[in-house]
Amino acid sequence: MTVPDPFEAASGIASFQMSSESFQDGQVLPQAQTSGVLGAGGQDESPQLNWSGAPEGTKSYAVTVFDPDAPGGGYWHWAVANIPADITSLQAGAGSRDNALLPSEAVQLKNDAGFSGFVGAAPPPGHGPHRYLLVVHALDTQQVDAAPDDSAASIVSRLADRTLGRARLMGMFERR
Repeated sequence: MTVPDPFEAASGIASFQMSSESFQDGQVLPQAQTSGVLGAGGQDESPQLNWSGAPEGTKSYAVTVFDPDAPGGGYWHWAVANIPADITSLQAGAGSRDNALLPSEAVQLKNDAGFSGFVGAAPPPGHGPHRYLLVVHALDTQQVDAAPDDSAASIVSRLADRTLGRARLMGMFERR
């Protein structure tokens, strides 16, 4: 069951640019971005991200990764909030559980695998191709109320009224 994209283009929300050294928009995710924890043979390494052109007034960023094609209403792979406005890239692996590659202000929320950090792609075998929506949100506040025990899904409502712009990439992955 495909669910709607929670961050689909909305009126009044600007777009800005994002790229990744890990994969190209619309392409298959490499093995590093698939899950070892969930049995897809990967490394659960968050992708490298670069972004630019955020709207004026941006005070911080949040990053989310969501699979709208997952059974049961979608699957949250990653959410991190409170990235300072002067940060415009994240290294591959920034979503590690130890937070070592994130700015000290950043907070990772629990993904749907149950831990704070990035969990890679792992759709059910034979379920067909899944889309992985990576979104950088430019926010009008330095801090969003977020804690490591909060679910990644809970960030959706917190970002709704704070978002000035979004940059997007989509990765694909299928387990046969």
